[in-house]
Amino acid sequence: QVQLVESGGGLVQAGGSLRLSCAASGSFFSINAMGWYRQAPGKQRELVAGIRSGGSTTYADSVKGRFTISRDNAKNTVYLQMNSLKPEDTAVYFCNAEHQVCSWCVPRNSWGQGTQVTVSS
Repeated sequence: QVQLVESGGGLVQAGGSLRLSCAASGSFFSINAMGWYRQAPGKQRELVAGIRSGGSTTYADSVKGRFTISRDNAKNTVYLQMNSLKPEDTAVYFCNAEHQVCSWCVPRNSWGQGTQVTVSS
């Protein structure tokens, strides 16, 4: 199983920046992909950005050009650099990791506890 610990959330004014970090630990064979999701009050959880072990990335249209996801495979850590933040970016941000406990095992998903990001106007 994989444990994910997030950090870096907080309160920032519109136009500001924050950097989220998520470190994975535990017993696993591989982490195939890591990503960030967010959930605002009354809304469904949505993908913000993802990155696979090979480095390919994906972003929600709403954050393209403002957010950058990166990954340190040696540290099993994923980062989300968020620039030009907007009030509509306010949400709880969750880290996700798709991992395998053995090479032939079905991939599983693990979630962090979430970190609050609040952008004031």
